[in-house]
Amino acid sequence: MQILILRFYSFLMWLVQPLLRRKLRRRGQAEPGYLEAVPERFGYYAFPGEDANRPDAYVWVHAVSFGETRTTAILLAALRRELPGMRLLLTHGTATGRAEGARLLQPGDVQAWQPWDSAGAVQRFLQHFRPRIGILMETEIWPNLVDRCRRAHIPLVLANARLSEKSLRQAERLPFLARPVYSSLYAVWAQASYDAERLKSLGAPVEGIFGNIKFDAAPDSAKLQQGRTWRLNWRAQQHTAGFRPVVMLASAREGEELLLLQEIRRKMAGAPAAKVLGASESGALDATSSPPQWLIVPRHPQRFDEVAALVQAQGFTVSRRSAWAEGPEAADVWLGDSLGEMALYYGLADMALLGGSFAELGGQNLIEAAACGCPVLMGPSTFNFAEAANLSEAAGAARRVTDMSQALQVVDEWRQTPEALAAAAAAGPAFANAHRGAADKTAKAVAAILAR
Repeated sequence: MQILILRFYSFLMWLVQPLLRRKLRRRGQAEPGYLEAVPERFGYYAFPGEDANRPDAYVWVHAVSFGETRTTAILLAALRRELPGMRLLLTHGTATGRAEGARLLQPGDVQAWQPWDSAGAVQRFLQHFRPRIGILMETEIWPNLVDRCRRAHIPLVLANARLSEKSLRQAERLPFLARPVYSSLYAVWAQASYDAERLKSLGAPVEGIFGNIKFDAAPDSAKLQQGRTWRLNWRAQQHTAGFRPVVMLASAREGEELLLLQEIRRKMAGAPAAKVLGASESGALDATSSPPQWLIVPRHPQRFDEVAALVQAQGFTVSRRSAWAEGPEAADVWLGDSLGEMALYYGLADMALLGGSFAELGGQNLIEAAACGCPVLMGPSTFNFAEAANLSEAAGAARRVTDMSQALQVVDEWRQTPEALAAAAAAGPAFANAHRGAADKTAKAVAAILAR
């Protein structure tokens, strides 16, 4: 039965390949990176394949998108320490992931697209590169990829593994496909105990609970300091008698920007013009009459223009990071339209609203915010980073709210009690430092498998 199901799945994946090509062409209009090396998606490469007898075969790491690639950078540093001379094969599924991954390559390394999960594409990928181990990051499980690695005796592991309750329920709807796939992995190293239990319930060979590799990331100190300097310079230019904070919606997902803008308008309804326009246009104001400075950083770069248009459509002025020379320019809303500068934005902000948590999307990574000393307000949906969310709340580095309206109430509360805000900011780095070590544990586990 399992063989028949996998064959049927493989047939469907082969059948929809024309749809994938059409999707890539459409995505490529907005992000040209998707048009790069398209044949690689189907297992065809413009460079020679690997020598089957070469002793230093590739260590293959798959990081599907930008976020996973940033996490992979931390793991790669540990792997290179543990495995001197390691040759890396790095694969991705998104254009932003591939662009970020190019920065991680060293001489002898190669980069390619993740093969489409048809039996033929995966087989050609494995025969071309002949990796000695495969490391999938976080959640990236594909039936043919796992099955073909098992047949080729390539140990395929899932690192920094997480599985939400929602994803578990989805997998349980297809037990004849999901259970053989998870049970065919060579090893799984989970982020948290409940991730481990969910993965085990699907048959996954969980061999350790190592924590979240994201805790091992060190913020870009230069970017962080630049953001803090810009915040101090901006504050010195204000004419308010009280504390006017910079409030960031960090890694915002679609729909959340509108939630924030509508809530701002609701709070400002009937307020004096000065409260809407800001202090710079109305003379000296006290802390209660001047609005916070809003900063929105969308999660996906293809939405930068869309969010800028949305802000203006809601009646606010906008200033984009890409237009700044010496720092932020006056506007109701600052738009963070750049990649790789989250440390700068966390340095610029006094507090952050966690993107992905105000819609049913599971939340984005809050660990970097904590490490940068930026207190976090998180909405009700944090299943993607459940343990980090709970731990940060317990440590006092974050607070949970029920919706965007309550989030802005807490903004006002922290604004009136700067000492509470300062305590939350100080708790962040201590919380992040207390949970480091997952990258080294993972690298040692990989080395142990290769030594067997």
